[in-house]
Amino acid sequence: MTLHELFIKELKDLHSAENQLVKALPKMVKAAASSKLKKAFQDHLGETKNQVERIKQAFDSVSETPRAVLCKGMAGLVEEGKGIVEKDAGDVFGDLALIGAGERVEHYEIAGYATAISMAKALQYSVAADLLAENLQEERNAAKLLFELAQPMLKAAATATGKELVNKGGSAG
Repeated sequence: MTLHELFIKELKDLHSAENQLVKALPKMVKAAASSKLKKAFQDHLGETKNQVERIKQAFDSVSETPRAVLCKGMAGLVEEGKGIVEKDAGDVFGDLALIGAGERVEHYEIAGYATAISMAKALQYSVAADLLAENLQEERNAAKLLFELAQPMLKAAATATGKELVNKGGSAG
């Protein structure tokens, strides 16, 4: 295997991952209780569609074409998220579970993009590296936003949980 072949394998993986998210994000939008979380997922859906296009451009820039390959890592993360959408949605706890699933996805993508960018730079594929760097920055921003959205929800959930423990005769501390 050559570094170019490994880079193309990484691009295919990212292409599959983003396409899987294009299908999964509308379900997360629907499942979110918080309007801010709904908006974050909806906005990221638009970004994700643009990321798919940038990946296609990265393929073009190195005279390759994307071919169908399943990113098993993302498939697992999407499957895990599906369980949250089906069972846990509808309140602050469900939103926190959705945020957790979203953060795992974002960090998986961040790792993939960082790897692909390093390979592209080593191969002197500057156009591909720049396109992927745009995607990487959007993923970092999405992860940061999810973290920020979680903070007030965590406080509300902790308060609610503390009240539940006290009402059940337990200790909140």
